[in-house]
Amino acid sequence: IAIMTIGLLYLTGFSAPTESSLPFYGALRHPETGALAKSALLRGIVALIFVFFLIPGMVYGWVTGTMKNSDDVVDGMTKTMATLAMYIVLVFFAAQFVEYFKWTNLGTLLAVVGANGIKALNLDNAWVFIPFIIVCFMSNLLMGSASAKWAVTAPIFVPMLMLVGFSPEVIQCAYRIGDSASNVITPMMSYFGIIYAYACRYDKNMGIGTLISLMLPYSIVFMLGWTVFFYIWVFVLGIPVGPGAPLYFEAVN
Repeated sequence: IAIMTIGLLYLTGFSAPTESSLPFYGALRHPETGALAKSALLRGIVALIFVFFLIPGMVYGWVTGTMKNSDDVVDGMTKTMATLAMYIVLVFFAAQFVEYFKWTNLGTLLAVVGANGIKALNLDNAWVFIPFIIVCFMSNLLMGSASAKWAVTAPIFVPMLMLVGFSPEVIQCAYRIGDSASNVITPMMSYFGIIYAYACRYDKNMGIGTLISLMLPYSIVFMLGWTVFFYIWVFVLGIPVGPGAPLYFEAVN
């Protein structure tokens, strides 16, 4: 793995000590511009990651004796892909949802109408994130997947709040607060069964309702605490939520 890592760094040029984050040389860079955009590295990143993990995995399986022939390799890959089945199904329907929003322009229409409604309610300021976080908090009780929920809410709320004047980075930060705080109290979360199984080890008579009621105070405290921290970080101290991430967005007329 170490040899493959060093070789990949050498080919891509990531080891070059330059001022730019994009070094000027590398066999997998764009042949004309020398940039990573549209380079062989990015266009073949899936194949590179596949080979990067396949070879060490096969070597490890051969050394430990868990993979003795090609059938064992295929069986291992099949079991791994089976764990992604739920995510692939969710992504498929989420992609259809996003594409229909794009095709019908319904997302843009709802964003404009919502932005006008926010301005009419005089919420075109920092307080608009309070109801937004609450909506994300409650929607997590119906849809546990963070990526699927973001695929549904982002086409509406991101342009809506951008029209009000906030950057997508700040919007996603607020979304993560509402999404993460209610994970432990929603049976829709994929890991809720694991949490319940561990809780039953200490209380044999524990039910799902008991677990949710036990975790509900923690969930509320997490949401309130992170919301306060969010407002202090963004609107009091004015610290960016990420490297080079702006806090506000100016709509171009």
